[in-house]
Amino acid sequence: MLNSKSAKPLSAGLLMGFDFGLKRIGVAIGQSISASASPIATLISRDGVPDWSGISALIERWQPTALVVGLPMHLDGSEQPFTQNARKFGQRLSGRYQRPVFFIEEQLSSYEAEQRLKSRAKPGELDAHAAQIILQNWLSTHDKS
Repeated sequence: MLNSKSAKPLSAGLLMGFDFGLKRIGVAIGQSISASASPIATLISRDGVPDWSGISALIERWQPTALVVGLPMHLDGSEQPFTQNARKFGQRLSGRYQRPVFFIEEQLSSYEAEQRLKSRAKPGELDAHAAQIILQNWLSTHDKS
């Protein structure tokens, strides 16, 4: 598993981004060549347990070369209690799917997604759009070579 700060550039390919939550997990897909991302799904967690079958189906369908998980942080950049839950989720992704996992600090991605969508948001879309923002931010800060 790699940390985003020490990561080497990826070869061209698809990446999958996650906005982890105990109730819902937003998922986005992005491309390293164009540094663009799109929301694809919001998965429901049961009692804090991720929908592993749903995640497996998305990974099987999209075949991402790497995974990106947002780490929720306080506005001052310090970790919050939930940060460890997101790290643990990323570690489980790495173990289950044998792909590199990158982390990126994220603050207010759900708020930003809500502001972007305003009244046109349908139930369940917000988390996928937050995942898109997380992945887009990661792509824009990494070398595409």
